Amino acid sequence: MARTRQFRLSASFWEATRIAVDSLRKNKLRSFLTLLGIILATTTLIAVTALIHGMDVYIAEKVSNMGSDGFRVVRMAWFGPWDPKKFFEMDKRNPQLKPDEYAFLKDQAKLLKDLGMMASRNARVSYKGTSQEQVNIQGITDNIPTINNVQVDTGRGITYEEVRRHAAVAFVGNDIRERFFAGVDPIGKVISVEGNPYEIVGVAKTLGSVFGQSQDNFVMIPIESYFKTYGSRNGLRLVAKAIDQAHLDEAEDESRVLLRSYRHLLPGQDDNFSIFASDTIVSLWESLTKAIAGMAVGIVSVFMVVGGIVIMNIMLAVVTERTHEIGIRKSLGARKRDILNQYMVESAVLAGTGGLIGVGVAWCVAVLVRSLTSVPMALPWSSVFIGVGLSATVGLFFGIYPARQASKLDPIEALRAEK
Repeated sequence: MARTRQFRLSASFWEATRIAVDSLRKNKLRSFLTLLGIILATTTLIAVTALIHGMDVYIAEKVSNMGSDGFRVVRMAWFGPWDPKKFFEMDKRNPQLKPDEYAFLKDQAKLLKDLGMMASRNARVSYKGTSQEQVNIQGITDNIPTINNVQVDTGRGITYEEVRRHAAVAFVGNDIRERFFAGVDPIGKVISVEGNPYEIVGVAKTLGSVFGQSQDNFVMIPIESYFKTYGSRNGLRLVAKAIDQAHLDEAEDESRVLLRSYRHLLPGQDDNFSIFASDTIVSLWESLTKAIAGMAVGIVSVFMVVGGIVIMNIMLAVVTERTHEIGIRKSLGARKRDILNQYMVESAVLAGTGGLIGVGVAWCVAVLVRSLTSVPMALPWSSVFIGVGLSATVGLFFGIYPARQASKLDPIEALRAEK
């Protein structure tokens, strides 16, 4: 008996599915207009999910290159809502970092595994009559590439001894190699940075780009050589790594206390420098994604409700069109439950089809955006199932009323209705 009932339910489901698909095929324009709200809702949901997921991966891999145990000490950094008054106060209050403070931290800090110093500016680089503007010139201590996870492709990095004796050597990014030394070994070649010669000792592995901005357009030189040319008064920042991830917060606090004591700040005074780690950037992004997701939920909800109401009205019209057919089915033994299931399944299949179309549109949008712009888009499979499932659920919910109306029809009155 149970097996017979299960067979009847399965047959009823597939029959309802077949009728729904046949209705979609016969009334293409009506079906499209019916499903437009569902399509827009699903497209919006999937596209926003793809953007957020892609940005999560992008930030984890490229933007936040400090690692889970790294942090930065800079003159000033701004996170959170923009406040011009506080920003200008900070700009007046915060002095530039100095090499002496780097040396003090390096000597006194006990929870730092490594500490580097760097400064940067854009300048013109040339080689044998060919030049490139806006190259990022970075003055570094020898450990900066390691701390920042910049790996050597060919040659070697800058050594401690070269930093100490102001050596005229350079460690360059892949853009410099492709610009000046395509098909040629760049090691040992001498480039000019605003008229100053530097011998290339190594080339870094490709880093890629962040939001369309190449990360390989750089020339690293010893920090002392940088100071000799540009001075040590502007743009200095400290790059630190804690002894391990578990001691990151303690290492930040230790560095903060040491710098405050070096600068003779009183207990009630604000810091006149900024310290931030990877989790600061990630937290900022998470707060932004919450706002984006909240806005997307509002838009999707409106589209889904509108789409559901349209589906309900269309299904009511379908019930009216098939009144005679419903009468015949009931006279042949179809129960209320059979009629109810048929129209609920048909409504869910209609909405689910809209969800599938929305997924396809969102996938095309993601591919186009990823190909034509620097915005990363990654489509997680979970969002596909959520989009289609949500659409089918909306169709099921808004199909209840038309299905109940169909199931309540009196078979005699229904048979009297005109075909």
